[in-house]
Parts: sequence; C-alpha cells; structure tokens
Amino acid sequence: MRTAYKCRAYPTPEQAAVFNRTFGCVRLVWNRTLAERHAAYYERGERTSYRQTDAALTAWKKTTELAFLSEVSSVPLQQALRHQHTAFANFFAGRARYPRYKSRNGRQSAHYTRSAFRMRNGVLHVAKTHAPLAFVWSFDDVDLTTLDPTMLVISREPDGRWYVTFAVDTDDLEPREPTGHEIGVDLGITDFAVTSDGQRIANPRHLERRARNLARYQRRMVRCQRGSANRRKAKAKIARAHRKVRNARADFLHRTSTHLVRAADTIVIEDLAVANMVRNRSLAKAISDCGWAEFRRQLEYKAARAGRTLVVIGRWYPSSKTCSACGHLLAALSLSTRHWTCPTCRTRHDRDVNAAKNILAAGRAVARHTPGDACGADVRRQGSSLPQSAVKQEPRAARRPA
Repeated sequence: MRTAYKCRAYPTPEQAAVFNRTFGCVRLVWNRTLAERHAAYYERGERTSYRQTDAALTAWKKTTELAFLSEVSSVPLQQALRHQHTAFANFFAGRARYPRYKSRNGRQSAHYTRSAFRMRNGVLHVAKTHAPLAFVWSFDDVDLTTLDPTMLVISREPDGRWYVTFAVDTDDLEPREPTGHEIGVDLGITDFAVTSDGQRIANPRHLERRARNLARYQRRMVRCQRGSANRRKAKAKIARAHRKVRNARADFLHRTSTHLVRAADTIVIEDLAVANMVRNRSLAKAISDCGWAEFRRQLEYKAARAGRTLVVIGRWYPSSKTCSACGHLLAALSLSTRHWTCPTCRTRHDRDVNAAKNILAAGRAVARHTPGDACGADVRRQGSSLPQSAVKQEPRAARRPA
C-alpha cells in the first residue's frame, strides 16, 4: 500500500527559481509530446510509444531552441512522459478522458524519484539545489528520521503556497478491533449521508457558504486590467478563497470517513455515477460540492488499512423504491417524495433511511455470495416483490399491448 504525506514547504528564493524553471520544462515537455502524439495519430494513424517520446526528448535537448531542458533535473521530465503514457493507456481502456494540455495558471508540480533526491535523518536535498529544502512535518505518529520515501512531489498551488509530498510504500496494516456492527450508507444532497441505523450527517455545503464572497472577488478581478499587479493580487485572493473551500471539504470528508470506518466492520455504499449526475445543470454545483467520489476513495483505502470490509452495490439497485420491511417495489417514486407508505405492509418509510437499510441488506447478500470481494454480484432478498439485480441493467424496450 502506498501512503502519501503532504507538508507545507518553504523554499528559498534560489530553490523557488529552480523549481519554477522545472515546472515550466515539465509543462513544455508534456504539451509538446501531447501535440506530436496527437498529430501522429490523427494525421498518419500512428500510435506513439514511450520509447519514441523518450528518444524525442533526448533529441530536443540537443537542439539550440530547447537546450535549456538540460538545465533542470531530467527525472521530472521523464516522469512527465511516463505519466502521459499512463494517461493514454487509461483513456484507451475507458477509465479516463483524453489527456489535456497543461496550463501555467493552475497547480504546478514535478515528480522526483529516488535518483533525484536524498532523504537522511529528516533532511531533504533535491536535485539541482544546494541547500536542504525546509518543510513542516505535521504527522506526530510517524518518525521523520526513519522515513524512506520512494517518490517526491514538489508542487505550487495557484495561491502561491508550496508543498512537498512524500510517497511511501508500506505493507503494515493497522487492523482495528471488531465492533460487530454493519452499516449501510445512503449519500445525498440534503443530508450528506444517512446510515441504516438512522444517523444523519448534515451536508456542510462549503462552496455555497462562500459563493457570495467568491462572486465578489471574481467581479473585482474582472474590473482589473489584464496583466496588471492588481489583477494578479485579485486572482491570488480568489485562489485563497477556493483553497479554504477545498481544505474545509477535505477535512469534513476525512472526519466522516474515519468515523464510519471506526464504527462498523462492514460498510455498504452505492456505486454512484457522479460524472453522469453532474450533467444535470440544476444540481451540478451541489453534487460537485459534496465530493462523493473523493469520499468513496477515502473509504476504500481507510477500510483496507483498518481491516474493514467495504461493499459497493450496483448503481441500478432500487434502494429508495423498495420497502425494507416486506420487499415491495414501487413502480415510481419522485425525487420530491421524502416519505412514503408501503401499499403492502403499510409501513411508513423515510426515503433516505429506507434506502440505507436496503443498501445494507444488498451488501450482506453480496458479501455472502462473494466473500472477500467488495464489488457486487446479484443481490436478492425475500419479499413479496423481489428487487432487481445489483449489476447494471439495460432498460427493456417498451411493447405495445396486443
């Protein structure tokens, strides 16, 4: 398992100049390689391998125009080529979208492997710099002097803050004592999460709370002249406001995911299609502000590290329309209906709590049929009306009655 520790860094002016030059070279190599790869495929029908991009980088360094690429460490440039090769592999496999060009206005980063940095007794030296890089270690449970990172990431955020990230490979798990408790989680917008035992976790709506201030800062920036110092200051202020929203959201997600992992041995969630849900222009901002995908990612690695079981059921499972008492499946249930009564057993349901109970029942079925696997198979349960399978289903064609 790979663990990352991200810390604030405080480079000297000389180090900042070296890193900024490295960021620019990484960005140039990425964009130029992407353009040539794009042209080779769409103009000549050829695919570009990593070996070809590596040879092209070596040839660029020998030209007069791009000779400055040799002034920075070659490791971040090679890593940029490797990351682009991986990005295209993910694209062709359907796991990611087409790689995009890097901008100088966003977050800048450079990846260093062990050959380009030295870490001894908690002192960090990076290639092409003379003095050690100063940073603040914020993890009291980890001894910095014994840290053996396999990769180092130097980054600069749009608000001007510097960070250093240490990637460490470790096989040490931290199993927690079993609680004998299982929990189903239904994610939403009104309440961020509702559990099968009735607990409601409120949605803090971090972006909505700061939307007015962000809009005011953006109006101020638009009024400033392009290229002026006042525009740069206004842009930095917007970046700081977004950083506060991002940090507050990350803190909330970490606290919530940690609480669930500590409270239950088995956690069951739905496989939400977030990328499709944000296409709804009325709810796109609210859905993006929730951070459901990041929440699932945190649950996955925290559950694996703590020895817990995370079960993910299919996104087409009708958890809200199914009665958790008798299994009756409603024909339709509008999003505005928050409470409903089962026509079979007359049980009054809260929509979200009922969905969480059904999610837990489906997760138990998945865990029983596929032990040790966190992804679902067929989910079946007893009742007068059986719910559909947990796997993805294609809609049936409508037929005209005879």
